[in-house]
Amino acid sequence: MEEIIKTKDIVKLYVMGTEELYALKGVSMTIHKNEYVAIMGPSGSGKSTFMNIIGCLDTPTSGSYDLNGQNVSEMDDNELATVRNKEIGFVFQTFNLLPRSNALHNVELPLIYSGISRSTRIEMAEQALLNVGLQDRMTHKPNELSGGQRQRVAIARALVNNPSIILADEPTGNLDSKTGDEIMELFDNLHSLGNTIILVTHEDFIAEHAHRVIKLRDGLIETDKITDKGLKYQQSKAAVTA
Repeated sequence: MEEIIKTKDIVKLYVMGTEELYALKGVSMTIHKNEYVAIMGPSGSGKSTFMNIIGCLDTPTSGSYDLNGQNVSEMDDNELATVRNKEIGFVFQTFNLLPRSNALHNVELPLIYSGISRSTRIEMAEQALLNVGLQDRMTHKPNELSGGQRQRVAIARALVNNPSIILADEPTGNLDSKTGDEIMELFDNLHSLGNTIILVTHEDFIAEHAHRVIKLRDGLIETDKITDKGLKYQQSKAAVTA
């Protein structure tokens, strides 16, 4: 299987005055293409720090990180920004949409930084919104959309560049349970279409959608397990290829 993410002995040290705090103490893992992974852990476990590193929002103090064959652990801020825009689709709890722009323009934004022509950008953004079931809401601004629809716009924006991974941080945190279930069904569908999905969550019912759950504690991997859903998925794929 093709490796998308490979970290080796990732350490993150924060120095505050005379105090040293190790958020990560040597985290090594490999995530393959089309995996569906949940990263969990209590407050202070290091999961947010690890998410920032695999999302190229931060760099490790030591250790190596390869993303889609590129060593990103030693890149400067400009190089990291380029990798982020090309390789990673972010979905945040707070949606992070531009309030004065309609859904289509919000989804189009990552493509502007890629230097893609306007007509192609519009076409790609329309397709991304179609993929999340919002083809009839393209001209609506965020305040004209429900919370679930706003998150769908955010997911479409994450998808529009055809990234290597979709990285979702507590994607249902601001949604009611019914809408949250609908968003998780959408992630399930996106995974079935071949996307590699990484969820960062503290909610067990969210992690149950994933096929593999990695739990961090005190800056280290505590457990790394395939879920029942993941086993069934592997068995179904094996049956198809047999």
